[in-house]
Amino acid sequence: MGAVAKVSADSVPAQPSAQLQPGEAGDALARLLAKGINGCTEEYRDCQSAAQQRLDALGSPHSSTTLPVEGALQLAPRAFLPPDEEGYARLTQLDTSLRMIEAAFPQVSTDTEVCRLTSRMLEGAWRSRALTPPRKEQQISDCACALCSRLPTPPARTLSDYSWRQSAGRPLTNKTWPYRRELNSVLTGGWSWTRQMNDLERDLGHRHRFEDDILVFHEYKRVVDTIDTTRLTQLAKGRLAENFSTNSARALVSGLFAAHKRSVDEYWLQQHDTGSVTLPQTNPLSQSSYSLLQMLDCLFWHVSPDTELWQEEHLASLLLCRVIDDMVDVRADALTGEISNFWLADMPTHTKALYAACAIALVKYGCMPEAHSPMWNTWLMTTTIVWMGLTGRHALWFDGITQGLPPAEACPLCDLQPNACTGILTHGTTLTITPRPTAPALSPRTAELSARCRAQYPRTWPLFDAELHAFEALHGPWYGNIDSTWEILRRTYLAAVEASSAAPSPARARHVQQDAGVVGSEMFHTLHDPQTGREDTTLLAYMFGCAHPHFLWNATGYRPSSLAGDWLDG
Repeated sequence: MGAVAKVSADSVPAQPSAQLQPGEAGDALARLLAKGINGCTEEYRDCQSAAQQRLDALGSPHSSTTLPVEGALQLAPRAFLPPDEEGYARLTQLDTSLRMIEAAFPQVSTDTEVCRLTSRMLEGAWRSRALTPPRKEQQISDCACALCSRLPTPPARTLSDYSWRQSAGRPLTNKTWPYRRELNSVLTGGWSWTRQMNDLERDLGHRHRFEDDILVFHEYKRVVDTIDTTRLTQLAKGRLAENFSTNSARALVSGLFAAHKRSVDEYWLQQHDTGSVTLPQTNPLSQSSYSLLQMLDCLFWHVSPDTELWQEEHLASLLLCRVIDDMVDVRADALTGEISNFWLADMPTHTKALYAACAIALVKYGCMPEAHSPMWNTWLMTTTIVWMGLTGRHALWFDGITQGLPPAEACPLCDLQPNACTGILTHGTTLTITPRPTAPALSPRTAELSARCRAQYPRTWPLFDAELHAFEALHGPWYGNIDSTWEILRRTYLAAVEASSAAPSPARARHVQQDAGVVGSEMFHTLHDPQTGREDTTLLAYMFGCAHPHFLWNATGYRPSSLAGDWLDG
């Protein structure tokens, strides 16, 4: 990038008339998304009702606590400073590429406008972070609600603790499709696996291909450097629609945003590294601006039918998957300078706790069979949590292991009811905490898992058995692969519970985390089995995401340290 000039709030270049102020860009983006989002379908609402009725039949009514979550798009996005001269230059370059795509594919004009507005807001957010003092009062919380009172105190970490987060690293270096050439990345396994899970009933032709996927354009520097974007843009410019589909055009728009975001990140981190500015640990994103900024990434992570792309139930799951990723990446993001991490955002801690609880409630909902019939792309949350647990990239096994087990009695997280969180962007949603139902008896295969635990881990067995009963209340009888699922659980969830019962040991925590990646490499292929793969995935998602003790919840906090490093991966 060369030498970087020192910036100040006063050195604002003349703004091109065609460009909006960052605050206006956020407002315009909110209006555009609110106009484009389709309300929850009647079929989806019926499935939610059927799932709730099935749970209600398992237990008697109890008093409950409710926690309202406001719809993000109903809140005004925060206004940011305008970009500096370098920022306007990046936006002009981006606009040139977007106009070319619009000319070739007018059907993605909404996508390109989302990209423009998001990029303008991103530029302003970075500059505001660098030049505006953070709102420290928003970071202090004396909230004593059921969620905030259980927020963990995370261990201190340094950048060297996260060398395992590289997308090029272990464990899934083996290709998911051994007879095809594709990007040799752990990411490929996760994306193709989720498509396969969706495709079993309604094959959209995405199961064994990724050329129409955002994957080939994503922001990981190692991947971006291997992609011939010049050839792809030539295809778009030449209107070769027979070889370059609408989904490819969408992915190219997302890829352009990913490249733009990368350049903005590196620009401001270089400013920080040279001492021109001092970047705080926090970022200036509010609940609304965070959600708006994430939507472009979220919308095109996975190819979905056009009829589902703008459904609010689809967007809710995408956003909460982003929240889960931020929860487990928060300490590394704090060290590397990532601006869009939710837990680093300048908003009340209670709001963050609500979103973390929403993510757990959605994992629980994804364990229910009713969750998967109305839409094609419904396996994203369950596969995300399992994939993270089996790639060694999840803080479940690393930062989540603390001394002693939290009490299970009257635990609000255990009693958090499943929730699709459909209105998290639009009209809002309400979380419910009430004593959870449990299955009266285990089905034969689940009973075998319980018996193995009782024989090998007698101290952990009462907890594990109770969680299996709670799981089958959500899921119904389990028909998975006993041997492979036991091997995975033995070396992940059960190993972590055992480690938590002993004295604190970072070495033991790291061992569990690394072995989770090894067993993932050994056993990941079993989750592709069309007969048992979904069953295994669902049980693992429950244990990794919402079983007691809540290792996922233990990844929600961070301990501030100095901002260091400019390596961003993940």
